[in-house]
Amino acid sequence: MLVVQKYGGTSVADAERIRHVAGRVVKRVRAGDQVVVVVSAMGNTTDELIDLALSITPEPDPRELDILLSTGEQMSIALVAMALRALGQEAVGLTGQQAGIYTRAQYGAGRIARVQADRVREELAKGRVPIIAGFQGITEDAEIVTLGRGASDTTAVALAVALGADRCENCKDVEGVYTADPRLVPTARRLTDITYEEMLELATQGSQVMHNRAVELASVYDLPILVTSSMVDDVPGTLIHGGPELEERNRVRGIAHDTDVAKITLRHVPDKPGIAADIFEPLAEHGVSVDTIVQNASERNLTDLTFTLSRKDLKRAESLMPEICERVGAAGFASDANLGKVSIVGVGIQTAQGYAARMFRTLSAAGINIELISTSEIRLTCIIDAERVVDAVRLLHDAFELETAEAQD
Repeated sequence: MLVVQKYGGTSVADAERIRHVAGRVVKRVRAGDQVVVVVSAMGNTTDELIDLALSITPEPDPRELDILLSTGEQMSIALVAMALRALGQEAVGLTGQQAGIYTRAQYGAGRIARVQADRVREELAKGRVPIIAGFQGITEDAEIVTLGRGASDTTAVALAVALGADRCENCKDVEGVYTADPRLVPTARRLTDITYEEMLELATQGSQVMHNRAVELASVYDLPILVTSSMVDDVPGTLIHGGPELEERNRVRGIAHDTDVAKITLRHVPDKPGIAADIFEPLAEHGVSVDTIVQNASERNLTDLTFTLSRKDLKRAESLMPEICERVGAAGFASDANLGKVSIVGVGIQTAQGYAARMFRTLSAAGINIELISTSEIRLTCIIDAERVVDAVRLLHDAFELETAEAQD
């Protein structure tokens, strides 16, 4: 079996954990598997490098910042390779460039364009374990580009696809995908399996277990991903896949949450064609990503339009709003930076009766006001006060009885 294993920053945070990872890899190789390893930077190294850059200048040059941040993963690959060699297993550390990971030129948020994995295959053929730096790649012009926070998952999936691996294993400090964050909900249950669609919604709505682009890529190529523990051996984990469910069906599979939410409301916007484009094009041009968009019913050809965004983008968006309001003829705008969101996710919840009502009633009974509502075919999301997000997660987990495995139809 050819397997790509990904180890996050917590799993390689210090020398002891690196030796533990090396022992796990050696065990798999000696059992007859071919293993490619993708690693993140150790512990909080990326944050420390960002802080270092900010201590030099409040606005680091994006190119130079990517060069700096890429060194975190390079430390990890060298140390993991050393640990494997110390156990008698040949290994080689490879940067994103050496592994043939080519990206589009967008510093800090690169997208993988192609993977030319010839060097990785050569090292496997020599009996070595390739240790690949996640989170980074190189452009056709030989510029180093990082892929965004959490994107080592995407590196691992892209490599697994390029190599034709049997599966990708995301080895983390948790034992799988849970019905909610177990740090907030002690009764949260590990799922045996979950579909790509459900995992993608959970990841997009705030779950930190998998990077959403990694799930999306795996879905396109039907690559199974096993989310399992890097700390505890012989844990079955959670299989992310596109086939029939392995466990008894529960329409609500999980609760996702995110406290990084802000909103902007434009007042009295003329209700006519082209206005939405005039509002959101300037935001996109300045790198502001918008999430939920809600437009009220028009009255006298005027409407209010509200959208949510990441709190880190709020100041940038606010600086653009006066010009946008003038351009579209809006009366003004208001913003709120203290919001969060909570989502229930599961195939079939939109077509089954009562799920939305139960969610709304649960929040209402606790005095939690819903600011906005967003839906997809398999998700219901409520934007609420940030201070009530934890309460909402716990209440909804109880309301949908997710601590048990019985089906709810």
